[in-house]
Amino acid sequence: MADTIGSYLKKHSEALVKDIGIEAAAEVCGKSKATLGRYYSSDPEHAERHMPIDVVARLEAVAQVPHVTMALAELGGLTVSYDEERRNARSGGINSDVVALSQRFAMLMGEYHQSIADGKITINEAKRLLSETQALQRVLLEMKMHLEEEAAAR
Repeated sequence: MADTIGSYLKKHSEALVKDIGIEAAAEVCGKSKATLGRYYSSDPEHAERHMPIDVVARLEAVAQVPHVTMALAELGGLTVSYDEERRNARSGGINSDVVALSQRFAMLMGEYHQSIADGKITINEAKRLLSETQALQRVLLEMKMHLEEEAAAR
């Protein structure tokens, strides 16, 4: 069970770093790119190395999704509800919406790829897929509202 939990947390640590981008993540948390890579490496020599909680907190503060926190909650049989609207969030209009849409779709496909790797989708994997699908839906809704605003302005 411990190997399963460790592997699960490493996957979500990797998703967290990739959500932000390796270079930005290294800058945010003050760790090198190599160190960050070791936190989610599946190599046996790094099996016992995990991302420290203070690093998780710093990265999740700037990430789109609290990947590791959600993984920990799932392991404990809990669900996490959070407000994606952050203070001082920037609104960049349609161009930003297209970028956000691409990122969310990539995250959904990444989650799907991980989920079907063993040929079956577990209940936790289905919950993560649902969460990603809902996030994608929110981006589409926001994009629709921006398009409607532009159409009304013309």
